[in-house]
This record gives sequence, C-alpha cells and structure tokens, in this order.
Amino acid sequence: MSSSFRLSRAYKNAKIIPFDDTSKFVLFSDCHRGDNSFADEFANNRNIYFHALKHYYLEGFQYCELGDGDELWENIHFESIFEAHKNVFKLLRQYHLENRLHMIWGNHDMVYKDKGYVKKHLSSYFEPIDAEDKALFEGITYHEAIVLKHKDTQQELFLAHGHQADWWNYTFWRWGRFLVRVLWKPLQVWGIADPTSPAKNYTELIKVERRIKKWILKNDLKITIAGHTHRPRFPEPGDIPFFNDGSCVHPRSITGIEIENGKISLIKWQIATTEDGTLRVVRILLEGPQKLVDYIRAKE
Repeated sequence: MSSSFRLSRAYKNAKIIPFDDTSKFVLFSDCHRGDNSFADEFANNRNIYFHALKHYYLEGFQYCELGDGDELWENIHFESIFEAHKNVFKLLRQYHLENRLHMIWGNHDMVYKDKGYVKKHLSSYFEPIDAEDKALFEGITYHEAIVLKHKDTQQELFLAHGHQADWWNYTFWRWGRFLVRVLWKPLQVWGIADPTSPAKNYTELIKVERRIKKWILKNDLKITIAGHTHRPRFPEPGDIPFFNDGSCVHPRSITGIEIENGKISLIKWQIATTEDGTLRVVRILLEGPQKLVDYIRAKE
C-alpha cells in the first residue's frame, strides 16, 4: 500500500466541514500531551498552549487538532495524561460542547481510530473530590482526515496528520510504540532522540514532505495542511500548496495555522519579556495572512 493510496483513502473518507469567509479556525498538531514526567515535551509549553487555546475560544474560533494531540506511545493510559493537564482538557470540553472541536488521530494517538477505545476512555473521567464520574468528551469522534469546503468557491482544504506518507509510522505504528516505550523514552531523558521520528530525522522529514507534495501534484493542487514532521511550512501562491502547522513542542514556543476572513496565516505563540521585566504570552505572525482564493490560481 503506497503513501499515495493512504492519502487518497483518507481524503475520500474525510469528514466534510462547510465554511465561508466568516468562519474562524485555528489548527494545531503534535501537542504530544504527556504525564508531566521528564519525558513530557508538552509540559514546557502547556501555559503557552492553554493561553492560546483560551484566546481562540473567547474569539469564537473552531479548533482542529491534526493528530498526535496525546502522547500514547510513551504513556499507556489516557488517564495519566488527563490528570497532568486537566485544565487543558476541560477547556477542550468547552469547545466540544459548542461543536467547535474537530479531532484527527495521528500515529502517536492512533488508538483513537477505535471508537470503542474513545468511548471507554474519553467520554468521562473520575473526579476524586466528588467521588463520581463526570462527563468529558461524550459522543466525540476522531477522524483520519477533515476537508474544509468553502460554501461559495467550493475550494477544499485537506487536513490530515501526514503520517500517511510515512510507511513505518502508519503501517508499523505498534512496533514504533513498543520501541518508544521500552527504549527511546528512557533514553530521551538523556537527550537521545528517536531516529524513526521524522521530526528528529531530517532525512526522513524530507522523504515525507516529498511524498505529500507528489500526492498534491496528482490531485489538482489541492491545499493540504498536515503536521507530523513538526516543521512549519507556508507556501507562496503558485507553489505546491502544502502547509504544515508545525508543533506545540518547539523549544519555548508553539506554532499553528489560523484561517479567518477567507485568509490563512502561520502564527507562533511564545513567552516574551516586557521592558519592566514582566513575562507575557504573545502571538507572533510568521507568514500571511494570504487569501485562500489566491491558491486556486496555482492549478491554472
């Protein structure tokens, strides 16, 4: 089974979400939320992420998470991740209750493709203070891909994690999970990276990106937005329309993609120091905003 076949299948079975120029979306991926141990890379940026997520919630954005939201290779149970970052999940629940939460599974949380697993572990949580179960993400469904389809122009934005172009992390993800748990997680504490991860192996990263771009060329230059490699990408109109929202585990910052007013932007949130020595979380525009319709011309 080729990467092209896997991407095409994901596109064919994708959840379709209509949108227009009044719609607002924020896209994050590769949060790798862990258990707050030394191996939890998300822990360093959790305050930045929570602040950004709260900002988008108050501004009326819909949230799309493009896979690897939870680190379920290093951690066996979701419950330990939930307890470590309960405030984040309670905020995500608010998005869910307002139908503003759209979740995609990646290779590190591929267990979420199992609806039974999701229902068992994510529907509710036990609250020790009240000694009872409380609702969390009741009725939630994780998808392999999402297509945002513009109501007026019919332009489509294909959202996926991107591991479809990575045969090892898609087909043999259980082996990858096993190796991470028994080998790379302990070594990570000593600064030794997992060589099978495209985010930490430049050669693999380039291969994954090349396969995705090849698929885009075969499919009418459809705008494709992915994660997986952790490398932000923002093409110019006329180039192959392959975007990457980066990750939430960059050193001291997170990156993502905003879609608002019919335009797309690449943004970064980080902690900055003011002149009086106060630390504050700030949003930085990296690329854009660029009109989405400008990318339609790329296929002419």
